[in-house]
Amino acid sequence: MTETPGTVPGTVIVIDDDPAIREALGSLLRSVGFSVRLLASVGDFLKSGRPDSPTCLVLDVRLPGQSGLDFQLELSRENIQLPIVFITGHGDIPMSVQAMKGGAVEFLTKPFRDQDLLDAVHVGLARDRAWLDNEKAMATLRTRFDSLTPREREVMALVVTGRLNKQIAGDLGVSEITVKVHRSQVMQKMRASSLPELARMADKLQVSAGKPV
Repeated sequence: MTETPGTVPGTVIVIDDDPAIREALGSLLRSVGFSVRLLASVGDFLKSGRPDSPTCLVLDVRLPGQSGLDFQLELSRENIQLPIVFITGHGDIPMSVQAMKGGAVEFLTKPFRDQDLLDAVHVGLARDRAWLDNEKAMATLRTRFDSLTPREREVMALVVTGRLNKQIAGDLGVSEITVKVHRSQVMQKMRASSLPELARMADKLQVSAGKPV
């Protein structure tokens, strides 16, 4: 497996109660350069937790204790993002439909081609990497927004609606000069190079005029 320079390597977590299948999958995944963690149950995963790096879960549908599909449902309820590639020796169409509707990357019936699994894992890791990158970018935006004063946040919310400085001054009961100063501070603190860029930031942060900020 070749990683793009600077890309955080991915981790594949295999959860299957059959030791032989676990080891076989571990061998396959390691052979192409993946970091692998082999577990026998969902409970083992919950004890160990997920890595900080991009992660993909290769999950057997039928497991002792909590089933793979039940675990997928629990993750969804908790709003936890974790790409899942389901594997099973007892699959049927309703089961497959449920898994895919729940957001699974793939649903593979044993025996499956090694390449099909590897392709699915690549998709899962790419999906998680994109999600983690987005979360990091959002955390940066929130930090910048938190550095604004309450008045600067009000000005930002009005600026991105396209209102002029004079109109904003009237809305807030301050001078136009004061609005210009606040507007300049907002652009600087948010590190926005243009009004459209600031508007995109506001949209991501769900900042709007009249909404508490």
